[in-house]
Amino acid sequence: MFGRVAENISQAELSYNTKADVKRTSAEFFEAMASLEFLPNSPTLMNAGCRLQQLSACFVIPVHDSLDSIFEGVKLTAKIHQSGGGTGFSFSSLRPANDVVGSTGGIASGPISFMKVFNMATEVIKQGGTRRGANMGVLRVDHPDIIEFITIKKDPSELANFNISVAVTDAFMYAVEKGGDYPLVNPRTGKTVRIISAMEVFNTIVENAWSSGDPGLLFIDRINRDNPTPQLGAIEATNPCGEQPLLPYESCNLGSINLAKILKRKNGQWTIDYNRLERLVRLGVRFLDNVIDMNRYPTPEVERITRGNRKIGLGVMGFADMLIRLRIPYDSNRACEVGREVMRFINNMAWKESEDLAKERGTFPNIKASIFGGDKGRPVRNATTTTVAPTGTLSIIAGCSSGIEPLFSLSYTRQVLGGIELPDINPIFPEVARNEGFYSDELEDYVAKGGDISERGDVPEDIKKVFVTAFRIPTEWHVKMQAVFQEHTDNAVSKTVNLPPEATRKDVNKAFLLAYKLGCKGVTVYRSGTKPEQVLTCKNTLYC
Repeated sequence: MFGRVAENISQAELSYNTKADVKRTSAEFFEAMASLEFLPNSPTLMNAGCRLQQLSACFVIPVHDSLDSIFEGVKLTAKIHQSGGGTGFSFSSLRPANDVVGSTGGIASGPISFMKVFNMATEVIKQGGTRRGANMGVLRVDHPDIIEFITIKKDPSELANFNISVAVTDAFMYAVEKGGDYPLVNPRTGKTVRIISAMEVFNTIVENAWSSGDPGLLFIDRINRDNPTPQLGAIEATNPCGEQPLLPYESCNLGSINLAKILKRKNGQWTIDYNRLERLVRLGVRFLDNVIDMNRYPTPEVERITRGNRKIGLGVMGFADMLIRLRIPYDSNRACEVGREVMRFINNMAWKESEDLAKERGTFPNIKASIFGGDKGRPVRNATTTTVAPTGTLSIIAGCSSGIEPLFSLSYTRQVLGGIELPDINPIFPEVARNEGFYSDELEDYVAKGGDISERGDVPEDIKKVFVTAFRIPTEWHVKMQAVFQEHTDNAVSKTVNLPPEATRKDVNKAFLLAYKLGCKGVTVYRSGTKPEQVLTCKNTLYC
């Protein structure tokens, strides 16, 4: 697989230099993937060099207030899901339920009813696609149907193929803070239809996120302040996991560096190898820029804006594994400092490589409509360079912790497509136990069965702190970590605030307010056990 992908993606070099050493570039790409130091998103791994050749992970499809637009969107979504991509939509422009339909004199059914159409299309397509289709549904907090949207997933059978997020504005968050009201506005007429309590709506969001894991929040004004091409339009939605805000029809391809692989031994201790990291960042940016040229796009509109902006999203995985090797507890100021330092370095190097590529290949075509345009502009190849994705599939392939998440548990069961359950145990713990001299077969068996190492006298206290797991990490540390990575990420950061079953509504409230305060672009909270199916489950939820 890695050989096929490397050979295909390296062919883009010939578009810019007919004498390019494609064989050497292919070997470099292959080595980075085969060593599990860098991996591109799943559609690139699945489709590069194959019949589909659809390589992007993330798409945002516009849904305008007409039947033609809605069902063109359904058709395009089906194509994208068949090829392994994920889709996001804003339904905010659709007129509310019970509004008038001028062409027929009838009554509008509202955005929720049309979300169900997209959901059913996904259900049908995923049976024959390359992986399960995923959607993000977004509705602005000032849409008249917002309460129905917030509460729709109380019924677990509803919108099973959707994550949903409320696009909250700064004005709404200010009204929450002050205990004020705000207007609901009909998008068809632009007129206020009702004044409603911001705190009541916010509490409804908290209640439903606590009980079902949905909705999340998108801080839409903050996202648009970072929109690199504001002259081309506003950003209204993201991909399914929230890390990639995109313009209508825009797609993006992602890749991730395995931070567990960029460590070296120095005086008997692990330390970060920044020379190696720089090499991987530069290679990753070049690889992802090549993907844009090798991609086969589902429609001319998608191709036009994707090639016009050339957005890429280089991110990380294996962060928790790296912290363990460095002997730094995840829920600590030092861990946040390391996260900030590493992501700042990656972002800076990614932009340097984008500048170098611009000298070699030219700037992205829409640069004059971007924040990089003008007389004192910055000549860069890509409108964005960094994104922190959840790396669900990639982290399994690489055998590392996912994205910037802490360890979920030292042992857990992963449910994959078809209901198959795969037991797993963190591979670093037995390795550390052997190196530190406290390993025993009985201890490994105890951990494999879901035992809690905090109750073991044979495990040193500092090791217990380093192997902290998601449910034992206070809510604020989950959010703080997301925020420090967001400081140096062009797009957004996927991070789930994983909470234990006994977590309270106050915990959810705290996560939402702190994420807004600390500068995150969105936030998702999931309390274990609140969905009928979940990807990861612990052997013993008390000890996760």
